[in-house]
Amino acid sequence: MIFKRITPPADLEKIIDCYWIIENDDPTPYRQKIIPDGYCEIIFHYKDPYRICLTNTWEQQSMHLVAGQISRHFFLENTGQSGIIGIKMKPAALTHLFGLEMHALTDKVVDVPVVLGKRLEGLERDLRLTQDHTGYVNLLNDHFRKLLLAVDYKASPADRAIDLIFAHKGMIAVTDIVERTGVGERQLERLFKKYVGLSPKFFARIVRFSTIFQLIQQEDPGWAGLAYESGYYDQSHFIRNFKAFTGEDPSRYGFDEKNMANFFLKKKS
Repeated sequence: MIFKRITPPADLEKIIDCYWIIENDDPTPYRQKIIPDGYCEIIFHYKDPYRICLTNTWEQQSMHLVAGQISRHFFLENTGQSGIIGIKMKPAALTHLFGLEMHALTDKVVDVPVVLGKRLEGLERDLRLTQDHTGYVNLLNDHFRKLLLAVDYKASPADRAIDLIFAHKGMIAVTDIVERTGVGERQLERLFKKYVGLSPKFFARIVRFSTIFQLIQQEDPGWAGLAYESGYYDQSHFIRNFKAFTGEDPSRYGFDEKNMANFFLKKKS
């Protein structure tokens, strides 16, 4: 199985965190868990589709998808060979580019035309005609440059708040965000509902949780040390939060397994 992460060019970093590619020629069904990481995505399948279970029902996905913020883990399973290219968008990017109200996409993975109409139709066609990873990335760069030029992109207070949350690894209080962005708490909540789809407090909670996967690659401080380094009050609070997002106790979680969840959260190429 191939897992590849590609950094976007500097002029697109304000809207794109990374491109990612997953390929696997083994058609054997393999169930994958997807865990919140604080980003929304646009996803194109160029081999066989996947099945998805967001709650308790499995259904087959379309080949081209928009995924909003997720607040809990869910499951995917391949139906054959895997060939996927994804665009991990900055949290507010879909609102800036397409005017989306992100709360309508929270905990949803939706067919591209349902959300964006025909705005990515040409990109979908061109990707189908492309045969290699470099070609995919070049097409995406060209397309998103055009999209960015077509909008009057201006950072909002929501963008500044998001940057603060990432800079502090989720370990920042809403009162501090309010003070440093100069907007009231209610206005901040409204902005996050529109641009992110989650409350500032919950979004910070996801970012703080994702820090665990960065720390665990750097050292082995033990669970108590990991809880402290990632900003939790105590080890039991750390364990409860980890289980809330992953459905598993951290001592049983396979941090070294090669799967989608670890690929996205560990952020290694």
